[in-house]
Amino acid sequence: MKITVSVTNDLVTDQRVHKVCTTLSMNGFEVKLVGRIFRNSQPVERIYKTHRMRLFFNRSAFFYAEYNIRLFFYLLFDKTDLYLSNDTDSLPANYLASKIRWKPLVFDAHEMFPEVPEVTNRKWVKAIWTKIEDTLFPKLKYTYTVCRSIADIYNKKYKLDMQVVRNIPATFKHEGIKVQRHEDIMKTLCLRGFASSHPPKIILYQGAVNVGRGIEWIIDAMPYLDDFVFHVVGDGDILQELKEQVNLLNLNEKVIFTGRVPFEALPAYTACADIGVNLLENIGLNYYYSLPNRIFDYMRMGIPVLASDFPEIRRIVAHYGIGTLVDRHEPQFLAETIRQMITQEKNEAGFAAANAELSWENESEILLQIIHKAIKNEK
Repeated sequence: MKITVSVTNDLVTDQRVHKVCTTLSMNGFEVKLVGRIFRNSQPVERIYKTHRMRLFFNRSAFFYAEYNIRLFFYLLFDKTDLYLSNDTDSLPANYLASKIRWKPLVFDAHEMFPEVPEVTNRKWVKAIWTKIEDTLFPKLKYTYTVCRSIADIYNKKYKLDMQVVRNIPATFKHEGIKVQRHEDIMKTLCLRGFASSHPPKIILYQGAVNVGRGIEWIIDAMPYLDDFVFHVVGDGDILQELKEQVNLLNLNEKVIFTGRVPFEALPAYTACADIGVNLLENIGLNYYYSLPNRIFDYMRMGIPVLASDFPEIRRIVAHYGIGTLVDRHEPQFLAETIRQMITQEKNEAGFAAANAELSWENESEILLQIIHKAIKNEK
């Protein structure tokens, strides 16, 4: 059985889709992942096939229109048995192709698309994406998403049976991956003139560097955190703005921006951290009900997390006792909270329980059930 998976990104850093494609490949399906390519996109090597389209437009409504038109014609003539659409922005092309070719369609909602920060405050843009969901979602039969809260909202609104497949890393042995990356970090700090008699504690943010991620809150707290450095691993819309903030505060020796890092290399960065941060602004239901995969990446490495006190995040962090939840972001408050976290004894039992109970191996069973039902056209 051939499955064609489609996304709007360039495949390099998308851990969730990679896990899905790898799972399907390991279970006997012939998988092809379709995305796009930028001028600066890194090469990708996968155990499954990949196809990246070079587009004329890479942002705004022109991008989404061109992408879906190009994707539709690609899918229309692609030799496949099932379409797997990731997020609302790839759904129109997949839905039309599936109807014309009478092929089953599975939909993975990574987020509540009309509620993402880049959309939710733009009235007409949000209205268009909401209309797309209002039109297509009630017609979808096989769906899943990243957390229970989003599933409940969509199930109630569109009378779906949306399942939950959380974005949890697979289990793996990570002993020894810290050493080389930590040496690289220390060399970078020495070159920047970081002055300390002993190695600093490392605060880590990894993921998209976009609005509403609370990165600037940690930067503002850094003047109150001697012997700490802040590592920002990722790229996004506000990266340059954050760099300017760092320059303005004269924190170049304490804040390191790595840019984009392929997900294969990411564990080496995560393993070096002393605290992982996941601070989100409440600027839309998508963030409020989100359950970012970085929470699980920190968990897997035994890194305590400083996180926003939102429902889905609370279910993991508070239940297993693997971090601290906050609902304030004043610089001195965050600095004091971070200092307290460093002095606290780590909840080894909580991390052990979380890592034993939460894994992609468990989540993927739900994914495979959905795929098999779609193939057999079962309810």
